[in-house]
Amino acid sequence: MYFDPTLQLNSARLVLSPIRAADGAALFAIQSDPAVMRYWNHPAWTDIKQAYAQILDDLTAMRAGTQLKLGIREHADAPLLGICVVFAIDAESRRAEIGYHLAPDAQGKGYMREALQCFIDHLLDDRGLRRLEAEIDPRNVPSARVLERIGFQREGLLRERWCVGGELSDSALYGLLARDRSA
Repeated sequence: MYFDPTLQLNSARLVLSPIRAADGAALFAIQSDPAVMRYWNHPAWTDIKQAYAQILDDLTAMRAGTQLKLGIREHADAPLLGICVVFAIDAESRRAEIGYHLAPDAQGKGYMREALQCFIDHLLDDRGLRRLEAEIDPRNVPSARVLERIGFQREGLLRERWCVGGELSDSALYGLLARDRSA
């Protein structure tokens, strides 16, 4: 799937655009925060080089058409607040998985709901995907609430799916069909 490197999605308060090298410090600040990474499938980062390596991987994946990671900002030149990403894209089945996170000081303002709604509208309406999936730790109640508010349905549970830092955790599976939005 081709992704335009100049893509910019706009919502009422936010701009979503591809992650860029200049986001390294902000991305590191977010993904090195143990509270943000509490429910992720890998531990918090410990070295800023991890952020720059991740951004390089993200840009390579975008050029290959296998993933699109968008930075969430209040305006085009504003600091990074968080990310939305689409990956595991199956073009034949027209399905993909999404992920997301937000800096602690940006949480509780409705930004993630607004950003995800804008992002999924683009993926379903403009990119022609039929199904989106999200896999979250079921203990992450705010994440589940955001998904449900934008129309995702909980479809299953994978018990003891991940082991991060010696701790086992389950995964709740959520799905959204394009046709569900008009129902």
